[in-house]
Amino acid sequence: MGLETPEKIREFQRKLYCKAKEEPKFRFYLLYDKVYREDILEHAYQLAKSNRGAAGVDGKSFEDIEKEGRANWLRMLGEELREKRYKPQAVRRVMIPKANGGERPLGIPTIRDRVVQTAVKLVIEPIFEADFEDCAYGYRPGRSAQDAVKAAHQALCEGYTEVIDADLSKYFDTIPHRELLYAVARRISDKHMLHLIKMWLKVPVHEVNKNGKTTISGGKKTRQGTPQGGVISPLLANIYLNRFLRAWRERKKGEQYNARIVAYADDFVVLCKEAAHEALQWIAWAIGNLGLTLNQQKTSIKNAWHEHFDFLGYTLGVETYSKDGHRYLGARASNKSMQRIKEKVRAILTPSNSSPWNEVKEDLNAVLRGFTNYFSYGSRFRPYRALDNFVYHRVRSFLRRRHKIASRGTAQFPDSVVFGSLGVLRLRTVQLGTAP
Repeated sequence: MGLETPEKIREFQRKLYCKAKEEPKFRFYLLYDKVYREDILEHAYQLAKSNRGAAGVDGKSFEDIEKEGRANWLRMLGEELREKRYKPQAVRRVMIPKANGGERPLGIPTIRDRVVQTAVKLVIEPIFEADFEDCAYGYRPGRSAQDAVKAAHQALCEGYTEVIDADLSKYFDTIPHRELLYAVARRISDKHMLHLIKMWLKVPVHEVNKNGKTTISGGKKTRQGTPQGGVISPLLANIYLNRFLRAWRERKKGEQYNARIVAYADDFVVLCKEAAHEALQWIAWAIGNLGLTLNQQKTSIKNAWHEHFDFLGYTLGVETYSKDGHRYLGARASNKSMQRIKEKVRAILTPSNSSPWNEVKEDLNAVLRGFTNYFSYGSRFRPYRALDNFVYHRVRSFLRRRHKIASRGTAQFPDSVVFGSLGVLRLRTVQLGTAP
């Protein structure tokens, strides 16, 4: 989230974490009053604002709140919570394009609900952090998707090369409410806190179709799924999937199947030295017992010495060293990731972009830096070189059209100019550590 947690809140979180770590069966019973604590609500607001995001069904933006007076707005919200008058509003659902075509739904809660969910997360996350398994990396403080990729790659290099590439069918949409609330109540007995979470699980979803008609789904009759787009949703999803990861450890399945599991939210791989088929059978059984489903079409077993598999935007598996032809187990940006970054470059360098070159360059470099920040692990030379070549040709074509140059523009805009005086970031300089 980017903002530093105030020391008073951090100290409170440390106490919760230590208590939960020391007493694994302790249930926390006085938490709700912390949610409307002035400093926690203020920090929750700042965190929600830093994530930006559009207005919800009430149409209220952060700009509107600032104009009205943030302090008074937070005071009134705190009073609603203290007097148990708070009720979440409906979630606004919009459809956004997917990289491979089609659309996916995005839920947008109101800012008011995002702030309260963030406050609840600040209070309860340390408790569940004490319980989460070490093999889980998704949406956790101090952990990242890149850490999960490194763990999977390390396991491959240590001989765990039979890979179960698992896929859960619509995980966030199918988490059963009753079982999820049981999982939360295992640690929290504060009925007001549990009621808050239950209300978010039952919130209606508003969607306006192409004809302008509003449809409403969800609501009190809903029995499964976490709140769309909610700040609290990833934490709830982690809490529920941790039941599976904990069962794997407690039943010593890693020792039984000579395997390691690496999970990032609902995306996980199981890396085995042997018995991958037997491990997959147990996983399917355990996932089914949680009321979830493995996607049989997308779940597979692969030998990393013969096949690649994709995990969190990376492709892992056998590679060949170009200089001497020896084979090794590597990790690199996947073809899908390469396609996505190229689409982003195309969108910036579209002929209709009439912004000044400095703005175009800054937008382009921001996208390229984001790519290098995430794909800084593993084999970088080939994907970086390929993207450098692609960017050069797109920039040259963009500038040739802008300046109405009849030729291909190679004389006016050689790569030494594009990656030199024109200031476009060359990824290979990042790899070599010479980028500005």
